[in-house]
Amino acid sequence: MRLILLGPPGAGKGTQAQRLVEKHGIPQLSTGDMLRAAVKAGTEVGKRAQAVMDAGQLVSDEIVNQIVSERVDESDCRRGFILDGFPRTVAQAEALTGILAGKGQQLDAVIELKVDESALLKRMEKRVAETIAAGGQVRADDNPESFKKRLSEYREKTAPLSAYYAGTGELKTIDGMADIDVVTAEIEGILSEAARAR
Repeated sequence: MRLILLGPPGAGKGTQAQRLVEKHGIPQLSTGDMLRAAVKAGTEVGKRAQAVMDAGQLVSDEIVNQIVSERVDESDCRRGFILDGFPRTVAQAEALTGILAGKGQQLDAVIELKVDESALLKRMEKRVAETIAAGGQVRADDNPESFKKRLSEYREKTAPLSAYYAGTGELKTIDGMADIDVVTAEIEGILSEAARAR
């Protein structure tokens, strides 16, 4: 089971990915974690990534694509994986299709959690208020301004992926504003349909 979860910040991707990891025993692969692991392991591509980061630059698509390609070859990905935060752009999506095809694999599903952005903003403001009321610590980026910025960045860079995967016929959309258990059930439905089609 190889899948991608799409959706803006706060759409609940993390929660759903965690449930899938627990139920299906497949890893959730985040670009940040993969980069850190490659650097720590001192792999060839990890060294290249380290040099770029040390220079204060952004790691190129070519390096990220290679790190993803090597990561999905590891034994824990034999039964599948969930990609989180990759691909971020259409160019990365095209590269991913090529990477998987080269391994004789393909994605089983690209699932987008559709959300109402103004409702998301209200939800976040409520969460912040509740955290403060309970005397908790609020994350630095958990404020309406930076949240709006993250949303518009998502729309600009990542939203075109929806159109790309709709074009390939792989995109399935789910109402991300629904109850968490409802969303989980819908994802499971999509995955069992994909398994039957295989």
